[in-house]
Amino acid sequence: MDSQNEKTLFDTYQMGDLTLSNRIGVAALVMAIAKSNNDPKINIPTDYQVKFLSERTDSGFIITECSAISKQGYAYLGSAGIWNKEQTEAWKKVVDAVHNKGGLIIHQIFHGGRRVNPADSGEKSLAPSAIPRNTYDKEGKPTPTHVPTAMTVNDINSVLEEYHQAALRAKEAGFDGVELHAANGYLVDEFLRDGTNKRTDEYGGSVENRARFCLEAIDQLISVFGKGRVGIKLSPVERLNDMFDSNPLQTFTYLLQKLDEKGIAFVELTEPPKIEEKTCYIEGKEQIPEVAKAFRGAFTRTLITNKGHTPETALDYINKGWADLVTFGNLFIANPDLVNKIKNGSELNQKWEA
Repeated sequence: MDSQNEKTLFDTYQMGDLTLSNRIGVAALVMAIAKSNNDPKINIPTDYQVKFLSERTDSGFIITECSAISKQGYAYLGSAGIWNKEQTEAWKKVVDAVHNKGGLIIHQIFHGGRRVNPADSGEKSLAPSAIPRNTYDKEGKPTPTHVPTAMTVNDINSVLEEYHQAALRAKEAGFDGVELHAANGYLVDEFLRDGTNKRTDEYGGSVENRARFCLEAIDQLISVFGKGRVGIKLSPVERLNDMFDSNPLQTFTYLLQKLDEKGIAFVELTEPPKIEEKTCYIEGKEQIPEVAKAFRGAFTRTLITNKGHTPETALDYINKGWADLVTFGNLFIANPDLVNKIKNGSELNQKWEA
């Protein structure tokens, strides 16, 4: 590439309606430290989250940890929610702290689907199909978890409304945008992939039907924030939470083309994970070794590459045209001043030190 046209991680960038100071974002990081004065299972952001995120405003943008849209969708003890007034008011403190330092902050919302443990949420576990999630021991022996409840169409409509209400609360809290968490084996991802969606109605079977719930959820977010402030996170070959799709290239090409037609601001795509457990599934890198490259042609707007990157590999993706931006997780945990360290060529901490 001509060096005069070469991009850097520090270029300003227009992502939908948002003007970013650089191409580096803070990935969603579940801290598991949220709490409530009234109920330990109804969690609100804490002062530590205010401190942690406001210390990373040199980034072009920040994506919050995934926040459950309902108690029924609440998947992790200690994670935050966005389904009541107490949570919304607490998120306002986070947003204000980030804005006071000139940062941009996007709220990631999700429903845990079959990942929700009824013992934690106190609610039944919902999924597109009644297929339990397996966990695996070191020898690869699967152990099924609880059997989730297959959702009725009424359940689907209720959850779509919960996405709408969560977006309204996120807007009330002052967030600059919202990201639909449709990755990592949570509810939207479960609808998308044929390993977890065995429905025979309008929400299952064909790629078009399996994508329907995701696209309808995106419509709910657009109706609140407008398309220029809405994004989505996808993990086409992620194995987390016992996920699999037999043809991810077909499934996610269709979905991304439809998202492109809707004109949303961005898509965040995770690269193949490192598989440490033995499963019966094909490893992600065997299906799609470079996810951003494979799907670049299906989505013409801002594409964010996520997971496993160094500053060097991220910049390589950007200059090859595979992605426009990058989100870092672990590197931002270990380096609050990551952007300046990269800019100055300083050595990066690889692990967080208290």
